[in-house]
Amino acid sequence: MKLSDAKLIPADRETVWQALLSPEVLKECVPGCTEMTGTAQDGFEATVTQKVGPVKATFKGAVTLSDMVDQTSLTLTGEGKGGAAGFAKGGANVVLTDQDGGTLLSYEVEAKVGGKLAQLGSRIIDGFAKKMADQFFENFRDAVSEPDDTDSAGDQNDADTPPAKKGWFKKLIS
Repeated sequence: MKLSDAKLIPADRETVWQALLSPEVLKECVPGCTEMTGTAQDGFEATVTQKVGPVKATFKGAVTLSDMVDQTSLTLTGEGKGGAAGFAKGGANVVLTDQDGGTLLSYEVEAKVGGKLAQLGSRIIDGFAKKMADQFFENFRDAVSEPDDTDSAGDQNDADTPPAKKGWFKKLIS
């Protein structure tokens, strides 16, 4: 399966780049992610629980980043195993470019599935993959967007509690 798209992220390129390399941001943005550890240099390990059609599984996997050109592009390669449900593996090429209103994040994804997941058929898998990508980028956009002015007045969160409002990552690095 192949999927490509571009999303305008209303933040500068440096902020978007830092967010792409942050396990905290990725954990918050990946739908169903319950755990994300590691670093951009060593790779990330994640646990994600998802339901695809009638199959619900917890996937444990690893993601590595390569071909990194600072604040411009990178390649993500990952593989996850979901026990009897099967496996998913693939990669994504991500390119960042400046655009009026923020940073244009373009991506091309190629993925393969096996096991029970593969038996669901390409229509269900393709629809699920598109939905997951759309949800990830909606969450990502909310995390790195410029913070709302209305959020700053009463935004005294505990150090242990990450802000859940729009622009929470941008506030952390400001």
